[in-house]
Amino acid sequence: MARTTRAAAASPAAAGHAAAVHAEEQPSAIEVFIAQRQAQDLLRFITCGSVADGKSTLVGRLLWESDQVCEDQFAALKCESKRRGTQGNALDFALLVDGLSAEREQGNTIDVAYRYFATARRRFIVADTPGQEQYTRNMVTAASTADVAVLLVDARHGLLVQTRRHAYLASLMGIRHVALAVNKMDLVRFRNTAFTRIEADFRRFAEPLGFASITAIPVSALRGDNLVERSTHTRWYAGPTLMGYLETVQAGAQAGVQDAGELAFPVQWVNRPDASFSGFSGCAVRGTVRVGDALRVTASGQSAKVAEIVTLDGPLAEARRGQAVTLRLDREIDASRGDIFSHLKNPIETTDQFEATLVWMHPDAGLAGRSYAIKLASQWSTASITAIKHRVDVDTLAHAACTQLSLNDIAVCTLALARPLAYDCYAASHALGSFILVDRFSNATVAAGMISHSLRRAQNVHRQTLSIARKHREKLNRHPGRVIWFTGLSGSGKSTLANALEAALHARGKHTYLLDGDNVRQGLNKDLGFTAADRVENIRRIAEVARLMMDAGLIVMTAFISPFRGEREMARELIGVQHFVEVFVNTPLEVCEQRDAKGLYRKARKGLLPNFTGVNSPYEAPLEPDIVLDASKDTVEESLAQLVKALGLR
Repeated sequence: MARTTRAAAASPAAAGHAAAVHAEEQPSAIEVFIAQRQAQDLLRFITCGSVADGKSTLVGRLLWESDQVCEDQFAALKCESKRRGTQGNALDFALLVDGLSAEREQGNTIDVAYRYFATARRRFIVADTPGQEQYTRNMVTAASTADVAVLLVDARHGLLVQTRRHAYLASLMGIRHVALAVNKMDLVRFRNTAFTRIEADFRRFAEPLGFASITAIPVSALRGDNLVERSTHTRWYAGPTLMGYLETVQAGAQAGVQDAGELAFPVQWVNRPDASFSGFSGCAVRGTVRVGDALRVTASGQSAKVAEIVTLDGPLAEARRGQAVTLRLDREIDASRGDIFSHLKNPIETTDQFEATLVWMHPDAGLAGRSYAIKLASQWSTASITAIKHRVDVDTLAHAACTQLSLNDIAVCTLALARPLAYDCYAASHALGSFILVDRFSNATVAAGMISHSLRRAQNVHRQTLSIARKHREKLNRHPGRVIWFTGLSGSGKSTLANALEAALHARGKHTYLLDGDNVRQGLNKDLGFTAADRVENIRRIAEVARLMMDAGLIVMTAFISPFRGEREMARELIGVQHFVEVFVNTPLEVCEQRDAKGLYRKARKGLLPNFTGVNSPYEAPLEPDIVLDASKDTVEESLAQLVKALGLR
């Protein structure tokens, strides 16, 4: 360094060059700033509560106080606040979250609004959630990744139903720390009694929710009292400001309580850019993976060692939770997207039946027995709700009986999966304990769930290997087993055609059985009514019985209205696509009503028969049936001839 200084003194040109080199070696101010920000930890929190409690105003004020508002935004904020005539000519900080456009007159958040800001001590991601009950699913989405909940309460109104709902949801989603922001204290003249009463009421309600900490703070989001600086209006309050609380609370990943434990690495992508490289891309949702670790594929049990951990910035010796990496293994194994790696000596448990809390997010009812797609981590399967144990009344936390799930219902249910999936309890791992249910026809997400525990029967009940299989029975019968599923409206001719087909097959020496709707309801399903939930269960039982009979080598005919596509698709998958034939008896409704041999349509039209398909309950016609018949145009003999030909029977 001394030599460089002397050379620079002897030659001005050399001095200039040395200064340029030195400048290149020094990081720029923006690089220093970015490095400082990256070194800070990150806190995710949500603002929640009832409508008009001031959530957006509070978030906007925090953004302004932390110097996150640009000059043009501030100018627009002043102009729009003046135009709207905000109380006392104060700035309407809610506009920074709800939008500054003139179209957003109501200023109500109906979706989750994410905002990012930072102070000298910490970085933040805040999710401003809607207060209306119908947007409960939006609040759940935001809470699923949050560490802290800032729950706002209007000091004038105290705890409301939606306040309790959001507190319960925050607890349900694993949030352990709550800041109870008693807002609009200026409208109650900053009285200590109003604040103390609300704090006491909330602590009583929240006692069974298991929060690790509840910190009550009196604030005025509009005026800034106790947000960043302590207010002179609340000299009786000795606790932290809201920003002080957010900067110091140790929660979630900072406290080391979320997703701690042994490795869980869901494979997101099999990375094969060319023949010389093969790796598995993803990020650990739990634990740490190191070069040399022996890994196990949870589903298949195959194992290999980590040869290299690859990133865009170069190889790593280890990868922690949340780091996106590609693992290159020391040998080829059969794994794909959806598989989960664990350490060889600490495998992840799997289950195909568990109890979970569901938050229903779709207008269509959730029914026991109906088949859905389930996504757990990166794994997919089919699942059905086997029982709805109870619904939770979020106002009282009481358990209520429930036969189906409606929009925004929260219920404890048991679920059965088509195949075992790797899992953990939600309390131990959010990533392996949370899942979504998806409608298999519309691909809409219908529910979010949190696993409580695996059911014992998932481990205690095992399939027994039998000496005689279906192929042996089919050989003895001299024909394969199959299920011919007749569907259509009441009076369409399903039972008549199914009966005629069985008689024709019996005459040809085939081993058959006919499951008819009315006959089965007099025995096996005599306990079921005609509600949507009962109809789903009716078809589920029939599908199981038909599968067993097919396994016995029989040709099974079923004649049921089976009005819902979802249940017919469930039956097809349960029985097997190659063994299932869907016959749609497409007789028009007016023809079925003219026949009305049982007088059911007349009763339904008079309102004496609720839930009757085609009148006051829907029939979902098959989209791609294997065979279509119209009993209004063809005789039984003509329809039977079409069936025999289409089925390839002799």
